[in-house]
Amino acid sequence: MDKIKSVLFVCMGNICRSPSAEAIFRHKAKEQGVDIEIDSAGTIGYHVGHKPDARSQKAGEARGYDFSDLFARKVVVEDFEKYSLVLAMDNDNYDNLVDLAPKEHHHKIKLFLEYGENFNEIEVPDPYYGGSRGFELVLDLIEDASDGLLASINNL
Repeated sequence: MDKIKSVLFVCMGNICRSPSAEAIFRHKAKEQGVDIEIDSAGTIGYHVGHKPDARSQKAGEARGYDFSDLFARKVVVEDFEKYSLVLAMDNDNYDNLVDLAPKEHHHKIKLFLEYGENFNEIEVPDPYYGGSRGFELVLDLIEDASDGLLASINNL
């Protein structure tokens, strides 16, 4: 596998899971001195230009993560050329990414939780319609997968 120089985190609306992943992974990469481009996007454009969900921000900021410069955007075909890894939060978004991506970039698309080590989940659940505990679980899963992804990057 080639050196991973950039990562794009993707969920549906880019207001809960993927911006949380971007904020957490950016924080952890900086702590470890890993120089990598990090972004997030959604497979739908409904929330383009919006800040992350207030509940996501509140839960993440309570753990020390910075959401101040994050705004929702939609995945574009050029992202598959630009990013070394395109990490989907769930199977539906994975399928949408595969449908959008040129075939030569399909190898870059993975489920983010493939990098997790301490949970049995394979998908990051969408907390949008749930209570606050859902946002905490999302953070737990993303922190775990971020640690695994950074370990993978550091071992390349």
